[in-house]
Amino acid sequence: MTGAFHGSGADHGSGGDRVAEAFRAVPRAPFLPVGLRRRAGQDEPLPIGEGQTNSQPTTVWNMLHLLGVREGDRVLDVGAGSGWTTALLAQLVGPTGTVLGIERQASLLGPARGALEAAVPDGRAEIREARPGVLGAPADAPFDRILVSAGAHQRPPELVAQLGEDGVMVIPIRGVMHRLVRRGDTVLDTQHGRYLFVPLVEDG
Repeated sequence: MTGAFHGSGADHGSGGDRVAEAFRAVPRAPFLPVGLRRRAGQDEPLPIGEGQTNSQPTTVWNMLHLLGVREGDRVLDVGAGSGWTTALLAQLVGPTGTVLGIERQASLLGPARGALEAAVPDGRAEIREARPGVLGAPADAPFDRILVSAGAHQRPPELVAQLGEDGVMVIPIRGVMHRLVRRGDTVLDTQHGRYLFVPLVEDG
């Protein structure tokens, strides 16, 4: 997962207090390699290996605002990376919600799972290795919210199909952050600023 904000248009909605609480509850440092933890307070993406990064905190903050997670939601975190966003989402869904993180880089799974378990020990959140040829987690759908921390070339129909009614997905597409809301067969799409992300693997 990587992300850097390069423009205006990010939202700071009514969920700001809850997002701030989640940031306070889940420090960034334990999700970074030991040698980089002293830089946890810097507002920039930091490398975690395999060409991936722990996203810039401002980017994560903006995406969580747009996502509007509610207590009790079922959330899918695509591109879990270090596990930090998965843990933040777990704070937002509360004890009655669940979060499923998906990560393609197998070498990142051990550190991410360890940090996640320490931050969220009650099991409401987990990180799985992505299945070859499968985008997201269709067998576990529908989800109330989907967060995608990798840049897509187009709106992924496989992920839209995993949203429940009135479900929300936040995803960067061609460098622009999109907020998608599923209403029956209709998808409402709004744009919220320009960002840089590593590419989403859309073809398995």
